[in-house]
Amino acid sequence: MKNQKWLIVSIVLVLIAGTAGALTWLRAHQKLGRPGIKAAQIPGSARMNIGLPELVLDYTSTNVPESDVELGYFPKDTSYVRRAYQAPDGFWVSSTIILMGSDRTSIHQPKYCLPGQGWRIDEQQAVRLPIDRPQPYELPVMKWIVRTTAQRPDGRKEDVCGLYVFWFVADNEEATSDAQFQLYLLRDLLFTGVLQRWAYVSYFAVCAPGQEEITFARMKRLIAASVPEFQLPPKSANAAAP
Repeated sequence: MKNQKWLIVSIVLVLIAGTAGALTWLRAHQKLGRPGIKAAQIPGSARMNIGLPELVLDYTSTNVPESDVELGYFPKDTSYVRRAYQAPDGFWVSSTIILMGSDRTSIHQPKYCLPGQGWRIDEQQAVRLPIDRPQPYELPVMKWIVRTTAQRPDGRKEDVCGLYVFWFVADNEEATSDAQFQLYLLRDLLFTGVLQRWAYVSYFAVCAPGQEEITFARMKRLIAASVPEFQLPPKSANAAAP
């Protein structure tokens, strides 16, 4: 029995060592994939220049720079852009793109982001949004309905809702969850030696309770109009085009 235990321990140690060795080899020989969004290398920098459109439909927008916390958290080759869009009636939507480099820790898990800011996740739903340019296709995204309690200037507390729509995209690959994108990343690295350069795209809007569907409808129009400006369509959409 004692010898059997030592045999099991030895096998586990060999497997751990083998896995560590394989990961070290992969890191040394991996190739960095192409982004699934429109991006250009910044001369003399490990980062890439990516952009969200300034004007979409009847929205204007303001560029929002990285905070000091984000600058300290992201790896040095992480590319980032955020814009706050505002409609003529005051409705606003914040949009962010985080593009990883050779370090996958650039992209954090969504389930930690909003809860860390005091929002609780009430509903989660995977949906497909129709995109009509440059060829028609459906974009898989995750829609969250989140809630929090805010304090008004007069001291009263009120419930506030939020709509968070996000997805992950790489070269001809899309995912709607952190686990799915990590699985694809590992699969491609193991079988092709390519570390796909994934981007995390998100849109966020606040609304009053009961206005979730109206808010989501407005967000869908904004997303459908803005995505063709920064994201490359899947190759299947190109193949299906006449």
